[in-house]
Amino acid sequence: MKKKRLNKSNSGNPMGRREAILATGSLAALAIPNYNSNNFAGIMNKNEFNTNSELYTLKDQISGQFNTFDLDTKVKAPTIEPGERLTLVNYDKPGILTRLWITFPGWFFPSWDPQSKVDPTILKKLILRIYWDGENFPSVEAPMGDFFGIGHCEYKHYLSKYLGMSSGGFYSYFSMPFEKIRIEVENCHEDLKTDVFLAANYTALKKLPKDAGRFHCQYNSGTNPGQEPMTILKTSGYGHFVGCCISMQAKQMNYLGFLESPEYFYIDTLDRSSPTFTGTGLEDYFNGGWYFRDGEFNGPLHGVPLKDPLRSMISMYRFHESDAVYFKKNLEMTFINPRDYASEFKFSSTAYWYQREPTKLSFNLPIKDKMVDWYRIRDMDHQSIP
Repeated sequence: MKKKRLNKSNSGNPMGRREAILATGSLAALAIPNYNSNNFAGIMNKNEFNTNSELYTLKDQISGQFNTFDLDTKVKAPTIEPGERLTLVNYDKPGILTRLWITFPGWFFPSWDPQSKVDPTILKKLILRIYWDGENFPSVEAPMGDFFGIGHCEYKHYLSKYLGMSSGGFYSYFSMPFEKIRIEVENCHEDLKTDVFLAANYTALKKLPKDAGRFHCQYNSGTNPGQEPMTILKTSGYGHFVGCCISMQAKQMNYLGFLESPEYFYIDTLDRSSPTFTGTGLEDYFNGGWYFRDGEFNGPLHGVPLKDPLRSMISMYRFHESDAVYFKKNLEMTFINPRDYASEFKFSSTAYWYQREPTKLSFNLPIKDKMVDWYRIRDMDHQSIP
């Protein structure tokens, strides 16, 4: 007895390739709305098209900008002396910060001042702090280089959707709602003064939306013997995690074995023996594989702006949008290397998240003498040529 052939038409004749394609298209058509000229206008009026109307939709809003340009003195940037803390923005009405741009000399040779000192450690010793809603503690506190993505005392031109270093400038496009806002910069360098240029765009509001969370940035750093947890974030409250940047360097040359460390997320639990979920490796979390085998790159939501395998140095970032990590009570994120023979390394990290209200950060900054704590720093001088 012969086996029955598949793909036969109703007539019993074998179905040809053309007929099969047409039949498949007919079935697919059952699931696709027929937008003909008679019903197109009605569908449009029902707003059934999910288009991005952000750019062309008119909005009744008020725009503003905080900046360091003094129109009276024509000075574009204040000078911050060693050991000085300076408030750059102090505003007591509600709004949403939509763009933050900063730059400063010290990490490059400024052509207009041949006597100036160049020291890239200023990227680690110039501290950014942001205070929300009149609180006396910062919800954002990090060295400038780390906040904008790279903690190795280096400026690297790279572009992502939310943070980047753009041809001499440092930018953030994280939206930051506030009832009140204060932005402060501290110069922890022992003898280098620097000018700070700032421009921060915002939308002024009469009242914030009820669901507007407050933006937070937690800095952490240290020396890890290899197997200990490298904790990036620890917080209590209600919110969601939206990304992190990590810079790492092994004591041993030509070693990236610290990338074997999967991420551990503990969500709404204090039980550290049972993580909510884990990953498969540190570079896997950053959407890479095999120790980022193809080297440096930068994308909208993840990238590796710095990789030097010989000197065991790497900087990575990842931002979460639809894959944000939500928590109702508390959240901890850490990386743990399961290998017994993992080698010592140093790290510095920044974690970014939103919470219902301003919250004290879990980790304090290192003392000034330990702000720069790497095994080696590359000489990556820049020039500014008029």
